[in-house]
Amino acid sequence: MNVSEIDIEQRVHKSALLREQGFNCSQAVFAACSDLYGIDQTTALRLAASFGGGIGMMRQTCGAACGMFLLAGLENGNSEPCQPRAKQVNYALVQKLAEGFKEHNGGIICADLLGLNGNEPPCQKRPCKDMICDAVRQYLTTINNNNHV
Repeated sequence: MNVSEIDIEQRVHKSALLREQGFNCSQAVFAACSDLYGIDQTTALRLAASFGGGIGMMRQTCGAACGMFLLAGLENGNSEPCQPRAKQVNYALVQKLAEGFKEHNGGIICADLLGLNGNEPPCQKRPCKDMICDAVRQYLTTINNNNHV
């Protein structure tokens, strides 16, 4: 897949608009890119709906990161039960995306990212929009560079 820099920034903008409209972080990331895999926006929004708020508002894995991981499955996830190489490639991509997300945002756990872990005061300004934009940009750049295998 080759997505132009202009298209990447348009998709980043789309993800920010989806968030502003009230969709959760996972929905914003996934729906901004799902059409690249033939998935319409309504279906994308429904598929990603459960992963917001750190998966079902449990403040676990960040929804923006979950959106990237859902896209990774579309990119190279296995569709047959006995495809160990496909699983390895997909897990490697997810791990690469997770590491990049951690580097840019300081972690991958929603509660930690929002300062809700009890060790510090909660964030007064939610950084979610920035993390959503970063997730879309990081995902598409990684796929474009084909350095995920």
